[in-house]
Amino acid sequence: MIVVAGEALIDLVPSTATPPEADARLTPLVPRRGGGPYNTALALGRLGSPTAFCSRVSTDGYGGALLDALHAAGVDTAPVQRGPEPTTLAVAEVNEEGSAGYVFYVEGTADRLFELPAALPPGTTALSLGTCSLVLEPGATAYEALLRREAQRGVFTALDPNIRADLIADPDAYRARFASWLPHVNLLKLSVEDAAWLAGSPDVAAAARGWLAAGPAAVVVTHGADGLGVHTRDAAELRVPGVRIDVVDTIGAGDTVNAALLHRLAAHDALSGAAVANLTPDTWRDILTFAARASALTCSRAGAEPPFAAELA
Repeated sequence: MIVVAGEALIDLVPSTATPPEADARLTPLVPRRGGGPYNTALALGRLGSPTAFCSRVSTDGYGGALLDALHAAGVDTAPVQRGPEPTTLAVAEVNEEGSAGYVFYVEGTADRLFELPAALPPGTTALSLGTCSLVLEPGATAYEALLRREAQRGVFTALDPNIRADLIADPDAYRARFASWLPHVNLLKLSVEDAAWLAGSPDVAAAARGWLAAGPAAVVVTHGADGLGVHTRDAAELRVPGVRIDVVDTIGAGDTVNAALLHRLAAHDALSGAAVANLTPDTWRDILTFAARASALTCSRAGAEPPFAAELA
């Protein structure tokens, strides 16, 4: 079983419908389920991977809707903690290319109060973490403790920092904290923009070499419409192209990549650091191509709506 840990929230996405007497400064917003880890869990469930979600979710109506979609995708929500605090909101602004920026409303929300669980579900083979949950305290410390504990137990760990710079009060302190996680991470996945932000340099290849030396067996970097690539200790970056598609928006695209990577690694019986380190270029090409196809389908529809297994058959 793959466990995904982190926040679940509601994205408020600009509506494509124009209401009567519309004011261009007051674009109507449509609520959609979201949060990087939540989207990853949903995508894994839709792909058919045995998946559980570990988080703290509000008992409000939004929280109920978030869990309903996970149940529909076959995701186990037994590890989810519940609380009366409101659900986190993320207001999305989508540009002409479909890329989204966010303003977060996080004060006093349920997911920030996550506490370290006594144990993950029996049969857990992999743990995926990332995004706001590793920034916002006090929950961030609990998620960090979960990463370290499960890595020590031999669970395969995947990390997507998914940087939200507006939420990071001290960038240098966050970069140092990120570096402290790497010895406990088997697979690091991040966008080229996040890689440059974390490295403080546009030389992503050099940054990847440094991160690989610190612990991960592989670093996967997404390049938007230009595809994605993997850096390993033994070879230069292996790249696959993106899939051309009519983009509605890119919300959830990177989260879908997370899920597709884990799903395909599991299909190759490669959910261990040693197995990932020994993957052949052909196998990596298969894994990355699958992730590119899955991500493209997410970009073809509004909001974070990852594909089902049948759409990728």
